[in-house]
Amino acid sequence: MSSSPSGFHPTIAVFKFASCDGCQLSLLDCEDELLALAGAVRIANFQEMSRATIEGPYDIAFVEGSITTSHDLERLQRIRATSTTLITIGACATAGGIQALRNFADVQEYTAVVYPRPEFIRTLATSTPIAEHVRVDFELRGCPINRHQLLEVITAALAGRRPAVPRHSVCAECKQRGTTCLLVAGATPCLGPVTQAGCGAICPAVGRGCYGCYGPAEAANPSALGDRLLAGGMAPADVTRWFRTFNSAAPVFTKESLRHDPQRQR
Repeated sequence: MSSSPSGFHPTIAVFKFASCDGCQLSLLDCEDELLALAGAVRIANFQEMSRATIEGPYDIAFVEGSITTSHDLERLQRIRATSTTLITIGACATAGGIQALRNFADVQEYTAVVYPRPEFIRTLATSTPIAEHVRVDFELRGCPINRHQLLEVITAALAGRRPAVPRHSVCAECKQRGTTCLLVAGATPCLGPVTQAGCGAICPAVGRGCYGCYGPAEAANPSALGDRLLAGGMAPADVTRWFRTFNSAAPVFTKESLRHDPQRQR
C-alpha cells in the first residue's frame, strides 16, 4: 500500500470467519499501541471491539478464520473485492486451523452424530485457508498471532513496505534463549525444527516439545523429522497426530501426516 497524503487516515477493517477470536484479541491486547494506532487510522469494521460498521472500500482488511461454508466464501469474495490490501491472521486463516481436522474425516458422519437434525446443517466438506479462495497480500501465522508481529505488519502496511517477520524455525529461538534441544538431548517429540519462529520458543523453554503453532518454517523438511520421531520410538499413528494440530492443512504438514496415517495404509 502506498504512502498516504498528510491528514489522510487509512481505513482498516477486521473480519472473522470460522475461528475462536483469539487473533482478534491479540490486536486488542496491544493496548497502548492500539491507542496510538487508532489515532492514525480509521477503524471501519471490528466487531470484537465495536458494533459500528462502515461500508468499504477498505485500505487494509485483516481476516481471521477459515472458510467452512458457502456463505463464508461469498462474504470473503466481497471483502476481497472492496479491500486494497488483504492480510490473513492466525492459523485458521493461513492453514485451516484446528477445524481442518475435518478434512481427514467424513463430515456427514460427524453431523449425523452431533446434530439431531443434520439435514439442516449447511457446511463444506473441508475447512480451508483464505488463500485457497482469494488473493492474499500477506499471511501472519500463529495460534494465536504474536501481537508484536501484528504491530509490525500494520506498520509495514501503512508505510508501504514488506513486513519484517522471521521465516526461520523455532530451533533458532531455542538457541537464542540457550535452551537445550529437547529432541536431541531428551528424546522429547518436538516440531520446532519444522515450525516457523514467532513465539519465542515458549514450550521448549519449559521442557515441552513445540506443537507447531506458527506453521511450517521456510524450507521445512517434515519427512526428515517424521523419520526421526519414528526412530525415537513413536508409533506411526502418533506421528500422524503430531502433525495434525493447529496447522494440519498446511500442505507439507498434511503430506507428512498422511504418510504415517494407519487408516490410509489399509
